[in-house]
Formats: sequence, structure tokens, C-alpha cells
Amino acid sequence: MGAVELLKQAYYIDVRIDNKLEQMEALNALATKATTTFGNEPVSGTRDVHKREETICKIVDLQNEINADIDSLVDLKRELRKTIESIPNVDYRTVLELRYLNFRKWEEIAVTMGYRLRNVHYIHDKAIEYLDGEKE
Repeated sequence: MGAVELLKQAYYIDVRIDNKLEQMEALNALATKATTTFGNEPVSGTRDVHKREETICKIVDLQNEINADIDSLVDLKRELRKTIESIPNVDYRTVLELRYLNFRKWEEIAVTMGYRLRNVHYIHDKAIEYLDGEKE
């Protein structure tokens, strides 16, 4: 995998983490519904309490899986950050951080760094060449 493809993963990692967090919220809402229905129901021997317990256990299992997924995604993002931070050239690092970790548009990067857009693209290309050279 080339450096650009590796760096683009950061965006998709953020999207996936957000999706996992939304799933967690939905599961928490479902768990709340499953546990708050104990209200004013008459006590009956025919009520299926075990089914509710099974549902809650399944929700907890799914939450644990999602937490593990989030942990692995955060670890991957940490590795991407380390890769960028390992570059000795400050301009290269700055462009890559702004583009792939902060998800800034090219124009915003140019304004932030005080460069013309063409220069930002040139610095980006050189940074990618540097990373690709490191992998060989």
C-alpha cells in the first residue's frame, strides 16, 4: 500500500469510529428500553424474565465488540500519526497533518501555511515521495 492510501485511511478511521459510537448509542437506548419496562406490571409467573436478561446480555456483548473495534481503530490512527511525526521536514509534516489528520481542504492548508496552492501540492508530493522512499 502506498503512502497516500495509508494516509487516507485516517479519514475512514474517523468515519468508522463515529459509526461505532452511533451504534453504541443505539444499543444503550435499546438496553434502557429493555430495563425500564419493569414498571407497574402485575407480578405473574408467566412473564419471561429470562428473555429480557438474554437481550441485555446480547447488548452488552455487542457493546464489548464495538469497544474493541474502536480501540483497534484508535490504535491504527495512532500509528498513522507516528508515521507523519517521523518525517524530519516540518513543512512535509504540517501539510500531511493538516490534510490527513485534520481533514483540511487544500485551500485552507495554503492559507494556514501562507503558501500558494501550487506550493502546498508540491510539498505534499515531496512528503509522499519521502514516505514511499522510507518503505522501500
